[in-house]
Amino acid sequence: MSSGTSEALAGTTYALIALAFVLVYKASRMINFALGEWIMFGALLTSAGWHAIGLGLGGAVLFGCAGMALLGLAFNAIVLSRLVMRPVVALIMVTLGLGALMRGVAALCFRGVPGAISLPISADPVPIFGIAVAADKLAGAVVAALCICLVSWFFHVTRTGIALRAIADDQQAALAAGIDIRRHFALVWAATGVISVIAGVLWTFVTGGGFGVALVGLKVFPIVIIGGLDSVTGCIIGAMIIGVLESLGTGYLDPRLGGGFGNVAGYVLILVMLMLRPHGLFGRPRPERV
Repeated sequence: MSSGTSEALAGTTYALIALAFVLVYKASRMINFALGEWIMFGALLTSAGWHAIGLGLGGAVLFGCAGMALLGLAFNAIVLSRLVMRPVVALIMVTLGLGALMRGVAALCFRGVPGAISLPISADPVPIFGIAVAADKLAGAVVAALCICLVSWFFHVTRTGIALRAIADDQQAALAAGIDIRRHFALVWAATGVISVIAGVLWTFVTGGGFGVALVGLKVFPIVIIGGLDSVTGCIIGAMIIGVLESLGTGYLDPRLGGGFGNVAGYVLILVMLMLRPHGLFGRPRPERV
């Protein structure tokens, strides 16, 4: 499989992770800096359900989704409900604290859990338009793409999705229209937990790595800045841009500038984007009333 094709498929997984970022911001204008820990925890719960409890693959994924959905509901009810209308910096510090807590709990509770999830999918190459693509990575990309399409449909078609968009635009107006903000926020965090499980499983499977995914949230942060914090389409385009940029940086610039440039290329692009278009390629600038 060519390097460009590999990066495109990895970009689809990036887009799914970025989707969890966008989902929270699109509904509440809150940035979840603990996203990497959510993904790590979701993958660990799934692996524990599969290997430690003895559930099948489907049952383990459902176990992980249920656990992360409950975590999202509890976090919303116990912590976020007390921070409504508080300064943004308070919400940022809460997510940073939650991430540190989740890392500590994971180290204590998931000792001995296998460090990778092997899905029953063959890695044999599949020819697509004359390009040999690994079947396992293609399957991961298809699952990620389906999840992205489902969330996009949810936001643009369903009444709940439209209500969440209204909350994001103006919480006071949404309250006046009779929208239950607390219930909708709970739904967002439960959905974030479910997406974190799917993203964590796919990430450990597609990349072939273990559970060192706590930093993937920061790795994905350039994607949502470039694409736009409130844009589902933007997270897809941004993921593809970052995937290709990392590939080019690693293949062409690392030998000349020293190893590691591919890992920071996305952050260099962030600086350019913030100077030229602070709200991202597809993000909407918020109108300020004066």
